[in-house]
Amino acid sequence: MYIDETHIRPYHVLRTTWSEVGRQKQVPTFGHHAHVSLFDAVNVHDGETVLYQAGAANATTFLDFLRVLKERYPDRLIVLVLDNARIHHAKMVREFLREEGRSFHFIYLPPYSPQL
Repeated sequence: MYIDETHIRPYHVLRTTWSEVGRQKQVPTFGHHAHVSLFDAVNVHDGETVLYQAGAANATTFLDFLRVLKERYPDRLIVLVLDNARIHHAKMVREFLREEGRSFHFIYLPPYSPQL
């Protein structure tokens, strides 16, 4: 399975903008920055997806997602292809994998390889 996470926001993230010299640009906003984080796994054999919604993307919610995958595919080795995000290498994730080592195998993509 290939997995990744993303954030869905109800606002546009403004990175840069132009303005006239001497006039500060004003950009109206909603006043809050709520978002939803989504974890997703795609089974390369049949196209089936597993989606998990969380309030944040961190090591704790990543572990929750792994538990969802284990529940979905009990008694099977789950091979995951994933990027090198810090949450995938967190101490609590490594400890979980030591306990559940027979259930998961991680294949990490090389750093800075969006083409993969």
